[in-house]
Amino acid sequence: MFGYTVPLYSRMMPTDLAIYQRYYCETCHQLKSEFGLTSTSTVNYDMTFNTLILNALEKEYTYLKGTPRSPFCVLKDPESDSNLMRNMAAYTVLLTKWELVDDVVDSPSMRSNFINLVLGRAISKAEREYPEYDDAIGKGFEELRKMEASNCSDAVLMGETFGKSLSISLGNIADENDSSELRDLFSHLTSIIYIMDAVDDLDQDYLDDTYNPFLSKEEGYINKEDYIEKNIYSITDVMNSAISSLQSSYCSIKDQMRVNTGVTDNIVYSGIPDSARKILSGSSTAKLSVKNMLKGRAERNSSR
Repeated sequence: MFGYTVPLYSRMMPTDLAIYQRYYCETCHQLKSEFGLTSTSTVNYDMTFNTLILNALEKEYTYLKGTPRSPFCVLKDPESDSNLMRNMAAYTVLLTKWELVDDVVDSPSMRSNFINLVLGRAISKAEREYPEYDDAIGKGFEELRKMEASNCSDAVLMGETFGKSLSISLGNIADENDSSELRDLFSHLTSIIYIMDAVDDLDQDYLDDTYNPFLSKEEGYINKEDYIEKNIYSITDVMNSAISSLQSSYCSIKDQMRVNTGVTDNIVYSGIPDSARKILSGSSTAKLSVKNMLKGRAERNSSR
């Protein structure tokens, strides 16, 4: 698993932890069932959170039984197959596809080409079967590139602009439960993820000469530790503002959720703020991309 939308396990009830484990395991099994074994490398915390929210809003939500964990459990089919799980699996693959496209545009590498090759069949199938998701996500990355070309330094604006495009697909997946409040939630979630990823990637983006809103007008950059120390108050304000917006939008839909609120409360009010603190302290290990996972920079133990 990788990503920033992670629970704070030390404050989780055992029952909530068991629920969360079932969700991320079932997401993995659904990916394998729909798009092949290699697609399971795209499982991440952020998509698991989205699935928790969307399933909790359904009038007849799917109870996820969960597959018993074993060294080879990834080879098993999902125990809780549903339209929501299938749609989220496709969305996850396509989001990874466009992330890889963005990597190739920014900084072509043998690693990105290799990952594209490994995931090629999964991506092609998702493109054929879910063209509307592919189009919406692609437009989101196109908007980001336009803002990068204009040297935009507003990380919040860039994250929310990107999030609005992603929320189109997630809103469609929600079907009759789609609402402006739900789309706001996904937009704000994308915004804080984008901000945390940008801060986390300062050194790598500087070395690769790839765009980062925090570096767009920076002169005399030394390293991430030095940059954060000099700009700790402004970065903290940006993160806190984005987290506050996320929490407010979450409050607006929580009353509509039928299950999972103990898990999602933990993630929104404890887990994401803890991820932000870890990034500012330099102890973050949960990266947002398959590419970074293969570099060995991802935190994959979701039950620590």
